[in-house]
Amino acid sequence: MIDLYSAATPNGHKVSIALEELALPYTLHTLELQNNTQKEPWFLAINPNGRIPAIVDRAEDDFAVFESGAILVYLAEKTGRLMPADVKGRSLVMQWLMFQMGGIGPMMGQANVFFRYFPEKIQPAIDRYQGESRRLFRVLDARLRDNEYLAGDYSIADIANWAWVRTYAWSGVVLDDLPHLQRWLEAIRLRPQVRQGLLAPPSLRDLSAEDAEKFSIAARSMLETGQSRSV
Repeated sequence: MIDLYSAATPNGHKVSIALEELALPYTLHTLELQNNTQKEPWFLAINPNGRIPAIVDRAEDDFAVFESGAILVYLAEKTGRLMPADVKGRSLVMQWLMFQMGGIGPMMGQANVFFRYFPEKIQPAIDRYQGESRRLFRVLDARLRDNEYLAGDYSIADIANWAWVRTYAWSGVVLDDLPHLQRWLEAIRLRPQVRQGLLAPPSLRDLSAEDAEKFSIAARSMLETGQSRSV
């Protein structure tokens, strides 16, 4: 059994989707980030960085893993699925996983901060991070022109990138001229395991306008008090 400590963010949903895809039993513990639960001593013992997601593998002497990309690799290697065993195939998956970890996630995260949460609208910053997100989307679209998935078969690289790219509207980015990326987004969205993973905890993507504003206010407050979270 695996304990998953998470919240309704792209990084959190990466792991819940992977657990569903791998059919691994897990118990979800939803952290109240607005209450700074992720900074409490008991959680810092699991993840010293005080962020979600994190897991504890009870079947492996309570082995704790933090950082969403590291968790995905751990789960794939534990089960022998969603990552090829050969050196080149594994490298290809890792390249596209790192593309998300080092590019898609940080750029969309900063777009969210300046477009959604920051109290002052600093247009050059908004343009910068939305523009870089769009550039990275074009890289994905080009890759998907001749490939059904990012790294051969469906893998943790697709899960990681999809969990973020699907939230493009929240970052204020459009996909109008990226047909291959749109095709890939829809194909993965239709997977039953993916849809189930988005319920652990329930996705915030389709918030009403009122709830979206409440979420933005809460995120803005967390920024102002120096709290850390994945958005």
